[in-house]
Amino acid sequence: MHKGFWYAVGAYFTWGLFPMYWKALQRVPALQLLGHRIVWSFLFLIILVILLRQGKTFRAEIASPRILLLYGIAAVFLAVNWLTYVWAVNAGYIVETSLGYFINPLLSMLLGVVILHERLRPFQWIPVGLAAAGVLYLTFAYGNFPWIGLTLALSFGIYGFLKKVAPLRSLHGVMLETMLLFLPAALYLILAETSGDGAFLHSGFLPDLLMIGAGVVTTIPLLLFAAAAQRISLFLIGVLQYIAPTMYFLIGVLVYGEQLTAERLTGFAIIWIALILFAVEGYLSNRNQVAIIE
Repeated sequence: MHKGFWYAVGAYFTWGLFPMYWKALQRVPALQLLGHRIVWSFLFLIILVILLRQGKTFRAEIASPRILLLYGIAAVFLAVNWLTYVWAVNAGYIVETSLGYFINPLLSMLLGVVILHERLRPFQWIPVGLAAAGVLYLTFAYGNFPWIGLTLALSFGIYGFLKKVAPLRSLHGVMLETMLLFLPAALYLILAETSGDGAFLHSGFLPDLLMIGAGVVTTIPLLLFAAAAQRISLFLIGVLQYIAPTMYFLIGVLVYGEQLTAERLTGFAIIWIALILFAVEGYLSNRNQVAIIE
């Protein structure tokens, strides 16, 4: 199977485990967690680039103002997504974050079809429409404006689109994004420390270790995602992305005991049926293509 497919699966499965990681840092303010994600990710990437001897190539690739602008915009959307997600997880809204990432693939598909002119087979529109109906049902059944879910969906959907059209290889792209965010993140953490509100080195050995480790656990799925986005269609990326929100949903309900109403269960069931239909359609289509070739 296509290498990009497995990159995407690895990225989304890793992201699916994130709620448990960030819950272990629940006492650290969300804005500080964002700062640590950026700082330690950037430092980890510097080491990686040096070890791979790609520093000279990286400097040459980022000399263009257009490159800096494109990745600067991507970095802003990435930071918004990170901050919203970490805050929501630690505030007890894991299930609502799953709603956001259920909406996001639909946006990825829409961007792929409308802007990149990616084509769907006729029967693929059936699961797409069914998934959209499930998302709309969840949105209205929620009862309040789902700003957490919509913020996550829009920020990461646009980020995914930008990564699809971005020219840099995955490692260099993520390196540039974190580099552009590094200075404001570092300055904020220094300010928090000097004001007496800093959590790092004041929360115990395990939280400190997890804050440092945030660089690794943040960077690895981002590199996998960036590599996948350049190899497979936005439509396939959108479908595979349902792995992570399904894991969020299960972790929120089964591990952390968040409320599961009949309305939410109905909405999620509609989306899961859509995914099954898409998988069956894809399997039958591929089998027919093999039969034709033979």
